[in-house]
Amino acid sequence: MSTNDIYRPEVIDYVTQSVRFCLLLEKIGEKEKRDFEKECLVLLPMVYVGAERLLALMEDEQADEIMHFVSEDDYNYVAEGVRTLLGESDAYLEVFMDEMKFSDTPITCFLSENMADIYQELKDMAANFQTENESVMAQAVAYSLLGFREHWGQKLLNAMRALHADYFA
Repeated sequence: MSTNDIYRPEVIDYVTQSVRFCLLLEKIGEKEKRDFEKECLVLLPMVYVGAERLLALMEDEQADEIMHFVSEDDYNYVAEGVRTLLGESDAYLEVFMDEMKFSDTPITCFLSENMADIYQELKDMAANFQTENESVMAQAVAYSLLGFREHWGQKLLNAMRALHADYFA
């Protein structure tokens, strides 16, 4: 992604929705379960669509490593907050994993881990974006989009499926 692209409306929208999602998770202790699920069911699709729209700007680019801002404590705070809030609803059975191809038994996954993984990717991108160094900003968005393609996009969709099932149960 070029530095010329970082001020495009779709980039700003992607970063904005990512920040909104991160803030939701950072304030997890203030949320009720139903409200949290509803907000996730609104924000996660917006982040997904934003990332998908930006992939066209990538043109098979590679992204350099970015500076990481999310500490292990930050990650654990988010994961534990989601785990505590969702209780039994944290665990769900997953079928879209490579390991499932060779397994006769269901694989249990956790929304708390998926949400913390997504948080880490988006928070690092947003924090790098705040440096106001256009090269760093472009690299952060590109790095985030490559991660979206490789792993966290699927985690987002898996989380959506599990949240939808619990919210509308």
